[in-house]
Amino acid sequence: MPDQLKKVIKTHIQPPNQARGAENLDIGLLPHKGGLRYKPQKVQSQYNNASCCKNAASGFGTNANAVKYLNQNFESLRSECLSRGQLFCDTTFPAAPESLGFNELGPRSPKTRGVEWKRPGELTSSPEFIVGGATRTDICQGGLGDCWLLAAIASLTLNEDVLARVVPSNQGFGQDYAGIFHFQLWQFGEWVDVVVDDRLPTRDGELLFVHSATGSEFWSALLEKAYAKVNGCYEALSGGSTTEGFEDFTGGIAEIYELKQAPSNMFQIIRKALEAGALLGCSIDITSAADSEAITYQKLVKGHAYSLTGAIEVNYQGRKEKLVRVRNPWGQVEWTGAWSDNSSEWNAVDPSERENVKSEDGEFWMSFSDFVRQYSRIEICTLTPDTLTSDSVKHWSACKFDGTWRRGSTAGGCRNHPYTFWMNPQFKIKLEEEDDDPDDDEVGCSVVIGLIQKNRRKLRKSGEDMHTIGYAIYEFHGQKDVHLDKNYFLTHAQKARSETFINLREVSTRFKLPPGEYLIVPSTFEPHKNGDFCVLYIIPFLTPQETVSEDEVDAGFRGLFTKLAGDVICLLLTGTDIKTDGFSLDTCRVMVNLMDESGNGKLGLAEFATLWKKIQKYLVIYKKNDMDGSGCMSTPEMRMALKETGFSLNDCIHQILAARYGDADMKIDFDNFVSCVMRLEMIILNGSFSFFQWLTIAMI
Repeated sequence: MPDQLKKVIKTHIQPPNQARGAENLDIGLLPHKGGLRYKPQKVQSQYNNASCCKNAASGFGTNANAVKYLNQNFESLRSECLSRGQLFCDTTFPAAPESLGFNELGPRSPKTRGVEWKRPGELTSSPEFIVGGATRTDICQGGLGDCWLLAAIASLTLNEDVLARVVPSNQGFGQDYAGIFHFQLWQFGEWVDVVVDDRLPTRDGELLFVHSATGSEFWSALLEKAYAKVNGCYEALSGGSTTEGFEDFTGGIAEIYELKQAPSNMFQIIRKALEAGALLGCSIDITSAADSEAITYQKLVKGHAYSLTGAIEVNYQGRKEKLVRVRNPWGQVEWTGAWSDNSSEWNAVDPSERENVKSEDGEFWMSFSDFVRQYSRIEICTLTPDTLTSDSVKHWSACKFDGTWRRGSTAGGCRNHPYTFWMNPQFKIKLEEEDDDPDDDEVGCSVVIGLIQKNRRKLRKSGEDMHTIGYAIYEFHGQKDVHLDKNYFLTHAQKARSETFINLREVSTRFKLPPGEYLIVPSTFEPHKNGDFCVLYIIPFLTPQETVSEDEVDAGFRGLFTKLAGDVICLLLTGTDIKTDGFSLDTCRVMVNLMDESGNGKLGLAEFATLWKKIQKYLVIYKKNDMDGSGCMSTPEMRMALKETGFSLNDCIHQILAARYGDADMKIDFDNFVSCVMRLEMIILNGSFSFFQWLTIAMI
């Protein structure tokens, strides 16, 4: 290549300065009979600063091609039943006592006496799957403490697109009825298609659990059954957080706002979230077990999950009054304070304005000021997290790490246990570009980090339950793929942490951190606890595709292009000072396909200048990661180089790339490195389904 490319200067990042930090403590929220109690312990640590780097994290999960749960194929099973003239009976989740529960709903429990499993056709002469579209009134709670789940389902009905992802429309009680239904749920990083039969638990001819107000609509009862199936039984659904249901219906990341410390723009956040199709829930804390589902004098239920379904402003006595609409999954017991049904406040609102403010049974309006006073927290989950705090829709990147805590090896407990904390799994992320939100004065990189423990509800049958979990975040620099040891954590302080350690399925927090490299260390509160988990993190992908306009091209480069026009392939095939035979024809085609915005199979001046800039950038990264100066990269060096170019990939993809682009000695020359990076860019630009699934196919 010409000398401009040969003379790229290597840059070196200086090690960060370190400074002593303050004393810190982890606080765990642990269950006991009176609700939640605090257990503080202290740990000494110190801080370090961060350096700049870049990360464009990869997406994950697909609803369009969900995994068949337990390898059950809905279409095949339905066709088989129709051909045999039989109704489907699901042997993997039988109509038997073990599907109900293990303790309060166990075989010997008085609550399960007289239970019969019946199909909808045995309960009503004209069963329907969905009548006139799914609505919030289709969900009424039964004899199961899963109000958290039903609040999430009720919110699901507010967004038809989201609902259609969970409740496929190709089913019902019509011509193709075979006693089989299916639903799609998000489970720990992937969508699963769950098949159920329509035998439902009843007593005295009435559904035992969730039911519709009309009694003839069954989509919500069947969805509840599918959720019970993936969690082992119905009783496993008792007690939980609405965010858990939100995430399993959207694949999104949930955030919790404590209303006593709510931001000043909380009402605007709620409105934006609703407008973006987010799912919202709210609840009132309890202070003792006796408070659970206790009803206040104004008819609000403590320790109970509500859906938040609307937020408006109305003209009232010469000012704007902020109102929110809340729904009780019970379908009854409504707020009786200001702005409740038939309250005097409505008389001062213009009739035309009142016409646009409606509520259904079990649903009520209240002033936002009363809402903040009465409720303890609000939970928000959306498919586009940035819409919660920004009017502009940005592209967000998501990545998932899977991990395991194992007693004696990787279950070190929280920072209160400094001599075992380092044993926990460690995950590295990079943040470089600061947010460009003009409405946000705080400088930093936004990131939402969620820690989810897997399959804990299923383990309730064996006497286990949710662990108390959380995570710490450390700044670090200069460390490659090594597991940091005890001494590091004894001499460095955390930069941030989850808001608390708590016994919920997920702990999720939004951070704004300075650019740099960070280490996420997830843990249980106490050491030696076995469990599987995943860490999700979402960051805004702020870097646009680098382009150069013709006006930005200097005269020297313009002259070079004019001289070589028509022979770009020949130019790219000339040698460099690293080991390469030049770019292959295949690599050149990839370059042209990526950069050719006009679609004519040729590169114009501006397109060629942009390509040139990319190649220079890739050469710097290539040389920097060629640690031994051999002119070729090893597969571990390529892994680090790909990270520096902005790709965060899982082990499976790295194995495929090494096999695809490495030679017999597992070495990668510059030609293959550029080809790999450009193919990755093309797939990200054009892929429409799961990033990792697409890469697995495209890179073979």
